[in-house]
Amino acid sequence: MEACELIKYFRSLGIEVHTTTKARGHLGFFLKNRIDISKNIPENRLVPTLIHEFAHYIHYGIEPDMHRTGGTFRELFVEENPVFEKELLRVTNFVDENSLCVKLYEHKDRIKSLIKEYEIKIRKDYPDFQRSKKFKEFDKYIRKSKARYLLKYDRVKLIEGGFFKKRSHIYSITNVEKDFPEMPAAFVNYIKLRSAQKKQKRTSARINRLKKYYTKPCELFARFVEGIYLDREWVCALAPYTSDRFFNLLCDGYYGNLKEVIDRF
Repeated sequence: MEACELIKYFRSLGIEVHTTTKARGHLGFFLKNRIDISKNIPENRLVPTLIHEFAHYIHYGIEPDMHRTGGTFRELFVEENPVFEKELLRVTNFVDENSLCVKLYEHKDRIKSLIKEYEIKIRKDYPDFQRSKKFKEFDKYIRKSKARYLLKYDRVKLIEGGFFKKRSHIYSITNVEKDFPEMPAAFVNYIKLRSAQKKQKRTSARINRLKKYYTKPCELFARFVEGIYLDREWVCALAPYTSDRFFNLLCDGYYGNLKEVIDRF
């Protein structure tokens, strides 16, 4: 199926289709009666993305508040069943490998190892050191050091001096030994440990945001329809119950014009 054929069909349904936008930073984006496809989309992703966004359009017709609520399986499949989420998540992992967050989990593991390394180094000088407790010796030392700003930011620019003779200096985690040569090694490692903990927290938050996004019924449904285009046989194997329910509803006309699009491929 050609992309131009799909776009022509979508427009015949009264859908606005734009292919010269940035699609809000995504490959594709749907809102109400408009589909935006990124002008930078790889050619092999054009048709799957069009189908994905059309699935959102179909879902919007079923649940007009799906953008706000994320949709519901009850409305999508006319019944509630825990198997929908379980099966559709398998399909999502097949369709979009980013949903597995592999790189983020690897990054998180590297940070975890780094934190452990810093902890071991600190305990060489402070055997009783524990991450969960206050590091009193460090707290006492850091009060009078400009390095205290690095506890909150990985890179800071400090402007000092009078009104006419201002000078600035940039301090960073990567140059902490050079910027503060007099600082004990244990304290340098503690500052780096705190920085790594912040990175770990940000990475965990990003993983949680992605999980929340990928498990929304509206996104699971769209990737399911996209998966049917990519490999119908495999998707039916990954999600047998959901596929059976979907195709029964499709043949009954529940998904409206989606049937014609699926019949075309």
